[in-house]
Amino acid sequence: MPLANFKIQVERMDDAASAPLVFEVQNHDDIFAIVERVRAGTAFAENDAMALAVGLKLFTGVMLNHRHDPLFADVQSAMRMFIGNLKSRIAATMEKT
Repeated sequence: MPLANFKIQVERMDDAASAPLVFEVQNHDDIFAIVERVRAGTAFAENDAMALAVGLKLFTGVMLNHRHDPLFADVQSAMRMFIGNLKSRIAATMEKT
């Protein structure tokens, strides 16, 4: 799958003087489709499901881009296990519906 471009914007709601954080990332996955799967496949509140899906994709994207950096050495195995567990939970939930 070709890389897709995404624009990420984070705004602070209680401080209008704070400038929003705006940046672009590329990802080989459709982040919107992943958000929908996490929403449908977990019992998390909608905001939690979106934050989990987007945060996970952003973090793992940086981790993959810098996979040889020792900073990520301790979390790579745990992240693979976590993502596998999340995918299994989503699959099991989807089978029930």
